[in-house]
Amino acid sequence: MRLMSDRELRARLTAGDLDALADAYDRHGPYVYGVAVAITGSRAYAEEVTQNVFVALWERPSSYDPGLGSLRGWLVGRALHESARRAKVG
Repeated sequence: MRLMSDRELRARLTAGDLDALADAYDRHGPYVYGVAVAITGSRAYAEEVTQNVFVALWERPSSYDPGLGSLRGWLVGRALHESARRAKVG
């Protein structure tokens, strides 16, 4: 079975395909969570950050531009930003 490209995944997300969100989470969730744990030092915050990152992807899939880089990179970048903000507040 072939993995979908980031462009295909984004197109499905833009069309409102909830299975595409599950596919993105299955493929990239562990990386997002790992970054969030490393930055925040908290599993609870990391879970919240991970959820927020994937909710943002679901709500605004067009904010990810496959021409600028990988979906994993975009998700991890959002996780880094939110985790750093969380670490300052936390």
